[in-house]
Amino acid sequence: MACNSSACQSGCYRNEEQEEVAEQQEQTQDLISRGVNGSKSHQNLCMKCKTNVSICGGIGDDGRFCGDCFRGNLYGKFKHAVSSNAMITPSDKVLVAFSGGASSRVALQFVHEMQQKAQKNYDASKDRSLPVFRVGVAFIDESAVIPVPCQEVENAIEEIRLIVSNAAPPAKELYVVPIQNICSSDSIDCKIRLEKLLDTVSDATGKEDLLIHLRMLSLQKVASDNGYNRILLGTCTSRIACHIISATVKGEGYSLPADIQYVDCRWKVPIVLPLRDCLAQELNILCHLDGLKIVELFKDSGSGINGLVSSFVKLLQEENPSRECTIVRTAGKLIPFHFNRIPEIKDSRVPLATRRRQKRLDLKPNESISSESFCPICNSPLKKSDSSNLKNPESFQNSHTFSASCCSSCRFQILPKDSSSVEHLLSLLPQPMVARVGYGSIGNVSSLRDQIQDCLLSDSEDEL
Repeated sequence: MACNSSACQSGCYRNEEQEEVAEQQEQTQDLISRGVNGSKSHQNLCMKCKTNVSICGGIGDDGRFCGDCFRGNLYGKFKHAVSSNAMITPSDKVLVAFSGGASSRVALQFVHEMQQKAQKNYDASKDRSLPVFRVGVAFIDESAVIPVPCQEVENAIEEIRLIVSNAAPPAKELYVVPIQNICSSDSIDCKIRLEKLLDTVSDATGKEDLLIHLRMLSLQKVASDNGYNRILLGTCTSRIACHIISATVKGEGYSLPADIQYVDCRWKVPIVLPLRDCLAQELNILCHLDGLKIVELFKDSGSGINGLVSSFVKLLQEENPSRECTIVRTAGKLIPFHFNRIPEIKDSRVPLATRRRQKRLDLKPNESISSESFCPICNSPLKKSDSSNLKNPESFQNSHTFSASCCSSCRFQILPKDSSSVEHLLSLLPQPMVARVGYGSIGNVSSLRDQIQDCLLSDSEDEL
């Protein structure tokens, strides 16, 4: 009998993953060694400073930087994304989603450096008018559903604690949250409830996607419960390129533009992607150069559509190092949604340059798509035609209506085929998803707005 990575207890898949990580590290070391050991006689110089030896860490001939310039180039991409999209302001409280991989490790390091600089400016200023934004770190423990030895989990969490605690001031609070906590219940143990929920999904891709949605809900809960107003993900160009193709294959073309922008405000706590313009290979090289510890405990299983697409994109990238960037640039031409921006900043403490930049890059109504209905499972925006019959929130507990309220991908990949199984899944869904179903996240918002129109202030009244 063939085993699969989601149910295998023998550790064979984990050994393969460790060999793959070792191979990637060896390739990274080889890239760096070839650049460091190169001689200036072969004109192997940094294309930027023209002085130091190139590490060959970029893409093609345009990516030949020395270590310092390579790092400065990556940090420049990060800083430009943050400032251009008003991702972080002085009064913000930012929660960094930390998986332990290279992307989240670099994201945490860059945010830390931004915070350090803001703290120095605050200490040096006389009036101290601009506060320093605060940073927290969240690690979602998925050992309840991904078979990993307990000792490895404990060691990884301890290493993550050391990474966060050893960072220079300002101090950052770490939240280690078991993913089963999102399925809290008075009658059933959280872990058992989560296992039952995943068991109702027979499709391998559907299980992976549902786990991703549960992870996002867990991050949202941590942020909401602790007063954070931004969630920062380390999602990079390589990850987005894979998502673009897999979403297209799964029939998520309409909602695709919502997931690949720098900012996503459809959630209660907005999501920001400051590493959107950075490649995974670049981030791995930076971790090696700077000695940034990587603690990648829960690696993608590689089964289903997501695993196939990841392997396909990796092959494309090996054949042509610019493929991932090309995929993301092409998808970037899609029209974003109205929630793919941070609302206009009116805080007088925010620098004038930041407010001007935000206003200049702000999406106009005719440059974005408006969506009033969202899938209760994945929170993807729905077409008006798909949600035109969902006007009675009280009927959403019915399995047929619930199925109709979901996006086509969730209906096909996650929801069972028979109505009784759908009702069982509905009874096991986490409370945030149930609340989204019952209280209008997928309801007819226009109808609700019409009912309370007399109570709303007009734009002119709001200015007064």
